[in-house]
Amino acid sequence: MKERFMNWLNIVLVADVFFVFASFAWFAIAVLGRSTGVNLGFDLWYSLWQPVFNPALGILMGGAIVSGIINQVSKRLNPK
Repeated sequence: MKERFMNWLNIVLVADVFFVFASFAWFAIAVLGRSTGVNLGFDLWYSLWQPVFNPALGILMGGAIVSGIINQVSKRLNPK
């Protein structure tokens, strides 16, 4: 059961990492566009910050912490 949960958690975290990287790339391009006067979606990105990108970052951080705790507890319970 633990292995299945860890595999599922790792898949979700990998997908979330790629989503966070893509959203950062969008942010960087939108900021560059805004500084040059070209609309590349900064206002849309900013409106999605609270409902989409902020929870994605929280899930990434929380999942990394949970994964680390599970690995440490597993390592201490089975010192093979």
